[in-house]
Amino acid sequence: MADHSTESRITLHPHSRRVRILAGDTLIADTRNAIELRESGYPHRHYIPKEDVDMAKLSISSTVTHCPFKGDSTYYSLPNIADVAWSYEPPIDEMQAIAGRLAFDADKVAELVE
Repeated sequence: MADHSTESRITLHPHSRRVRILAGDTLIADTRNAIELRESGYPHRHYIPKEDVDMAKLSISSTVTHCPFKGDSTYYSLPNIADVAWSYEPPIDEMQAIAGRLAFDADKVAELVE
């Protein structure tokens, strides 16, 4: 049987560095309250509280995916960039720290960490 434990596969690292997300010159998110999620085999992702994201610029996408380590994700799009961000609402119990937060696709937007 597969081991779906998050202990060795995923680690969460809260930090107070400033994280900004830009689509071109447009600021989408700005926070000092990100959680960096490190998952084996994937790039590190910053999960940003929704209150630090300009949610009016985003719309919910029809894309939904499932991760056995985090749960079901909802995707968000900008008018000119599909599926630019995602959120786990609600995540599995072990990942409650990322509830109410968005991660952005760094291939589609600029992520600046100071």
